[in-house]
Amino acid sequence: MIEAIIFDLGDVFLNLNHQASADAFKKLGLNAWTDDLKAAAILFETGKIDELQFMETIQKHLPNANLVEIREAWNAIIGDFPLERLEFLEKLQNKYDIFLLSNTNPTHIDKFEHRVGLTFAREFYAHFNKIYFSYETKERKPDAAVFNLILKQNNLSPKKTLFVDDTIEHIEAAKALGINTWQIRVGQDDV
Repeated sequence: MIEAIIFDLGDVFLNLNHQASADAFKKLGLNAWTDDLKAAAILFETGKIDELQFMETIQKHLPNANLVEIREAWNAIIGDFPLERLEFLEKLQNKYDIFLLSNTNPTHIDKFEHRVGLTFAREFYAHFNKIYFSYETKERKPDAAVFNLILKQNNLSPKKTLFVDDTIEHIEAAKALGINTWQIRVGQDDV
């Protein structure tokens, strides 16, 4: 029997628009996300570099773009948050221990909170026993360490825990630890 649920944020509750971000960077002159940019994004997501360092790394590839334009392109990925998903969480709140686990960065969280409004964001956050953002934990999915951190800190049994995410690599990593999983197929499934 499931006692706890760990939810991802992006494309589970918050809609993401990957194409909008890619298009915005393309307009600035960046046609491909290079290996050094991918590495910098992981460092940013795990809190090992700050926003300015990350934006300056991108700017090396876009010398004609200013940091504000780069930040806007980076944040173009943040979409809407359908109200029915918050209502769904409300139905679960008293039945399960609920956790949020997201590979994210402070820039995207700021944009999310600004887009939905701080009151809505606080109401959303209040439904979780605890929130785990990768930039705060210094660990990210699919690394087993972040799952083990949540299980240990909250005394959760993998067999009694469900993990909900849209990314197959994250699902497989959780399964390998004995955690029950549900992969959301974006555009087909909805929590």
